[in-house]
Amino acid sequence: MAITYLKCSKPDADRAQDDAHTRAVVEATLADIEARGDQAVRDLAQKHDNYAPASFRLSKADIQRIMAKVSPRDMEDIKFAQKQVRNFAQAQRDSMLDIEVETMPGVILGHKHIPVQSVGCYVPGGKFPMVASAHMSVATASVAGVPRIIACTPPFNGEPNPAVITAMHLGGAHEIYVLGGIQAVGAMAIGTETMEPVHLLVGPGNAFVAEAKRQLFGRVGIDLFAGPTETMVIADDTVDAEMCATDLLGQAEHGYDSPAALVTTSRSLAEATILEIDRLLEILPTANTASVSWQDYGEIIVCDSHQEMLQVSEEKAYEHVQVMTDRDDWFLEKMTCYGALFLGPRTNVSNGDKVIGTNHTLPTKKAGRYTGGLWVGKYLKTHSYQKITTDEAATLVGEYGSRLCMLEGFVGHAEQCNLRVRRYGNKDVPYGTGAQ
Repeated sequence: MAITYLKCSKPDADRAQDDAHTRAVVEATLADIEARGDQAVRDLAQKHDNYAPASFRLSKADIQRIMAKVSPRDMEDIKFAQKQVRNFAQAQRDSMLDIEVETMPGVILGHKHIPVQSVGCYVPGGKFPMVASAHMSVATASVAGVPRIIACTPPFNGEPNPAVITAMHLGGAHEIYVLGGIQAVGAMAIGTETMEPVHLLVGPGNAFVAEAKRQLFGRVGIDLFAGPTETMVIADDTVDAEMCATDLLGQAEHGYDSPAALVTTSRSLAEATILEIDRLLEILPTANTASVSWQDYGEIIVCDSHQEMLQVSEEKAYEHVQVMTDRDDWFLEKMTCYGALFLGPRTNVSNGDKVIGTNHTLPTKKAGRYTGGLWVGKYLKTHSYQKITTDEAATLVGEYGSRLCMLEGFVGHAEQCNLRVRRYGNKDVPYGTGAQ
């Protein structure tokens, strides 16, 4: 067995140094927002986006005025994409049932799925206006029934982006703010004089946004760690270099730190893909970004077998995994650690990013080992309940409960059970003993 790297990414030590810098910046920024509230947010928006209007929140009139700038074709496309996302989210919601069961005579247990009461949706857009991210976070929250949805997005070229604002509004946002970066995430979670804090933060972002969510976790919930985009192409000789290169660079253009990896059993495909990437970078309008990502974070990995390709994929647990082989369903069956799978040459990551209906907010930095992506269930809390309806059940459960409490030394716990045994079972159980 042999796994050969024809191209390696930036060393882990260099990445760790970048991460340490990001952590320090985020920690200081969040502390500033905590201390100075709206003024800190305003100063940060002016510094990073050169944008500080009288109010970051858009009024209803502002929203209608901005939406009027969207062309009919763009409006139709936005509504089409949002419909696909809503349809799939609704199907997921319909699969999540409240339950109530009688586990023994007189003992009823159940759970309810209750929407989170307020959510802050971050929609990236400083470099590229991420219209689709509004569908993924805002519309999905709406399907879940969240009663307060606020959405933040940075200005684009110095003003609100009409398509993003439209997608937020149509998605069901109750409050829309033109505010980006750490200041947006911090304001939503911490709260300011003019923004009530939320219970849950969702949405993708750059490394600083992802780190801010990480540091705020606990104070609020978060969907997952969704940092810079990652994409992996798993391919054998059933596809060509043009397809592999296109799928890699199509995601590398997200930012300067977007990992992209080809994992293949074909050395000739690997070598041809390297050449094809060089060719495409000569003509790709976003090459200034994609080339940096490819240089620092691109990888070409040659394996001896499909099993080895599976091994590499499981170890790296990338966000997007495009599988184009003679056994795509085998990978679907075997893979356990990833954000989302894109199976076969007819599909691609952009489908999932923009329109097909699955959610594009996905785990990065190996978080796919313990969580999936954003979905309607992330906005729902599953709460259990219980009730005992007969004296016989109260006595039976109380007797077991009392003895088990005493086994652990919890006398007060046991007395909660003993009281019910005495009250409903007409038994004389002395205080401080387990029910006999």
